[in-house]
Amino acid sequence: MSINRGLTYRDAGLDLDIYEQTLEMLRPLVVRTHTPRVLDGFGGFASLFSLDYNARLFAKNYRHPVLVACTDGVGTKLKVAMMLNKHDTVGIDLVAMCVNDCLCSGGEPLFFLDYLAMQRDDPALARELVKGICDGCMEAECALVGGETAILPDFYQPGEYDLAGFCVGVVERNRIVNGKSIRPGDLVLGLASTGLHANGYSLVRKVVFEHARLSVDKYIPELRMTVGQALLEPTRIYVRPVKHVLQYYQVKRVIRGMAHITGGGLVDNIPRILPANCEVVLRRGSWPELPIFGWLQRLGHIDEAEMDRVFNRGIGFVMIVSPYYAESIQRQLLEDRVPTYIIGEVRPGQPRVVFV
Repeated sequence: MSINRGLTYRDAGLDLDIYEQTLEMLRPLVVRTHTPRVLDGFGGFASLFSLDYNARLFAKNYRHPVLVACTDGVGTKLKVAMMLNKHDTVGIDLVAMCVNDCLCSGGEPLFFLDYLAMQRDDPALARELVKGICDGCMEAECALVGGETAILPDFYQPGEYDLAGFCVGVVERNRIVNGKSIRPGDLVLGLASTGLHANGYSLVRKVVFEHARLSVDKYIPELRMTVGQALLEPTRIYVRPVKHVLQYYQVKRVIRGMAHITGGGLVDNIPRILPANCEVVLRRGSWPELPIFGWLQRLGHIDEAEMDRVFNRGIGFVMIVSPYYAESIQRQLLEDRVPTYIIGEVRPGQPRVVFV
């Protein structure tokens, strides 16, 4: 007589033993991002992070701290990573999308959490993804304090996954940067991007893979790299250089506003920080546009207005500053190896961007 075996979680697509092994494998990657402010190590139900108010324990302390919270994802850039089977850099994009937003309020990123959803347990894939997240956290000087790995067999096709990130930072109340002090005559500094960053990839994939029918391995002489290499270039993390500027000008309020140039490009993101009586005039040609943008525009016959609305056009972060300090701030950013250009100015008008 045969005895039917009862169904298990493994039969449903989840192996708890592999899941636990994966978590243990990730421990050394995660712990290397920790500082003494992280109080509870790895693996608890919640994470504890210390803010010091008395200047006795940590170098950084706060009189009137305001928390800054951000969340974002990587979008369909993940599809390119899946096509290439290269997953160790999209975690950097994930961190960058969150911490660069945190910077816009003058915030110092403190800690980061991630959400990874996969079709099945894949320890090697999880390790690549989390390694990228940890690399991004190290660059952003914030701790990866926790996360969630969800195994969802019925949600994703084999090999598919999704990523989301959550960043919490802090800023002194009297040092919040919110754009309210922007005034006509201020200058616009554009900090160079590394490429597409993590926006516009639905259009990019349609142009490159559907319209032009290129493969990820196709070498593009104009770009001096393959299609896949160009499309997977990680997003630049601006935390260290911008923090250096903010720390240098703690007393003088010369940084009036900051914008992370993501979906919507310069056209839509800069007006988010402008007062009601100001517009920004940007001078085309005042910064070198990266080759990938011209290549994509010609490949897909994309008009100029659409390029401006979808892509960063080579500028990944904007600082609007006092005209008397623009050149010194520019030099400071250049010393931190971030190509920076004076790309425009603030004029009286309605909150918008005008190209000349």
